[in-house]
Amino acid sequence: MSEAHPLSKTERPTPSRGDVLADLLNGVDHIGPVISRQRQDCEINRTLSPDVVCAMREVGLFRMKSPHEVGGAEIHPVDQMAVVEAVVKLDSAAAWTMFIGATVTGRALSALSDEAVDELMAAPDFPIMAGSLKPSGSATKVDDGFRISGQWAWGSGVQHADHVIVPVLRSDQKGVITAVVPRSQVRIIDNWQALGINGSGSCDYALDDVFVPEHFAITTPGQRRGGAIFRMGYGFAANEHAIFALALAHLALDSFISSAQKKRGYGKGASIADREIVQRAVAESELRLRGAKLLMTDVLERLFDASADQEAPVALQAEARAASVLCTDEAIVIVNTLFRYAGGSAVMLDDPMQRILRDLYTAQSHLMVSDAAYEALGKLRLQLTDKAPLR
Repeated sequence: MSEAHPLSKTERPTPSRGDVLADLLNGVDHIGPVISRQRQDCEINRTLSPDVVCAMREVGLFRMKSPHEVGGAEIHPVDQMAVVEAVVKLDSAAAWTMFIGATVTGRALSALSDEAVDELMAAPDFPIMAGSLKPSGSATKVDDGFRISGQWAWGSGVQHADHVIVPVLRSDQKGVITAVVPRSQVRIIDNWQALGINGSGSCDYALDDVFVPEHFAITTPGQRRGGAIFRMGYGFAANEHAIFALALAHLALDSFISSAQKKRGYGKGASIADREIVQRAVAESELRLRGAKLLMTDVLERLFDASADQEAPVALQAEARAASVLCTDEAIVIVNTLFRYAGGSAVMLDDPMQRILRDLYTAQSHLMVSDAAYEALGKLRLQLTDKAPLR
């Protein structure tokens, strides 16, 4: 038997799925004290602190959904849920900002030109990107690029991003391009005065006649690098919204159980834990959470497998998005029920229940978990269409 050749600098053994997940979860544990300690300040300031962003960058959380070729973790969608859930337990705003940043960064690095990626990866730190899904504004073709103007909403994490993703309508009405623009060229509109997820800094942002070189504009959708997760269509983002909602509901259940022995009512009072309706609510909430998570896991496993060699079928993408909506709906039902029985303390600003409720209602307004996902899947099942656009 001949001796194996040593690995070259560009040939590295691919870590196992379990090792990659363990490394990211260990990273979350390591920076947990930083996130927890600054959680309230981030809530008040309506954006993450530089220390929290730096900590998440250092342990690789923003690389979670980027291609292996550029140093990303590119982990399985089910494992991504485990990472998001771990961060939600520390701070929902940090988790939201992290998974949005990981998603838009991964998408951009999978599709940008080689020239653009080489420029981005020449920086000392792995790039953090922020951005919106909804096309807006106008891109006018000029020599060697585009001139872009417009305004976009829900720029989660835009204040600490290195670059910003800009989905923009072409002025010649020939479709949409996605540009990647340095954060320094973006005007931030400080209007994130929201019900919940306050620390995410999800401000509007604008470009005012900014020139974008052609190699930093994705003019034709496609995949240049990366594996199966980049062939999952919009199922690429369904998992994170699902687990964000479920993790919040689980936190609400834990909080409710920990306070259920408190005496309430007039006179001697009684523990709500002694009420049969509350006992049912606790058991039912636990089982509904487990059921929704198992459903999402099943859909993601099938979606990932179907994306091994080609773009996932539209019907499976639509099923993943609809399952994400169901997870969000279940989480809201559970938290509403628990909040009803939690008593007057739950409305106080220092009680975790009220923040969880606010965060959930804010999350459910996102386009990814719109009720339109049910309609799209229903039309496909009824054979009324073979398309399921994100709307």
